[in-house]
Amino acid sequence: MDDGAALVQCGDHLTYELLVPGADQQRLATMIGESVTFHTLHYLENCNQGAAYLPRLIGFTSPADREFFELFTTVKGIGNRKALRALQIPFADVASAISQKDADLLKSLPEIGKRTAETIIVELHGKVDHFVEVKLSVGVSGRGGSADPRTALVNDAVGVLVQLGETKLIARQLVDRALAADPALASADAVVAAAFRLRELV
Repeated sequence: MDDGAALVQCGDHLTYELLVPGADQQRLATMIGESVTFHTLHYLENCNQGAAYLPRLIGFTSPADREFFELFTTVKGIGNRKALRALQIPFADVASAISQKDADLLKSLPEIGKRTAETIIVELHGKVDHFVEVKLSVGVSGRGGSADPRTALVNDAVGVLVQLGETKLIARQLVDRALAADPALASADAVVAAAFRLRELV
């Protein structure tokens, strides 16, 4: 992983540079050398003030993420590169913020100011419910429809960090890092403590 791009080896002699969203970069950095399936999006990026175009590939970990990205980039002023940098948290969380008209969370994303956050809500509200439903269906167990304890753990830890002064974006990133480093963490307090330890190492 380097500056939002991954080198993906296909076979023995072919390597592609693949752009990946910020939300996936940390997890993919721990999977170097492993087999990974990407759902790709191909586009032409203009350079030299439109005098030339370079082919680019963006890789997503699921078809739903690719579909959300394509919808997100229909918003005026948000191109592929800006979307890649802005989407630093799971796409379903961004969809949930749009559905709930949570401009504060959207403003916490890189390169998304107040006006852009409001534009995103105006243009995409009512169009992202499917992505929120996908998130909810993943977070429900098959017994009694109770919420996934892992989801509750993440939400509780993020809530604690926000109360301690972190933004929602930074809080979610810290929690994801802590759980990626130690999946055995079982309480919000333990996750918060681990998150702070990891932050001090950066």
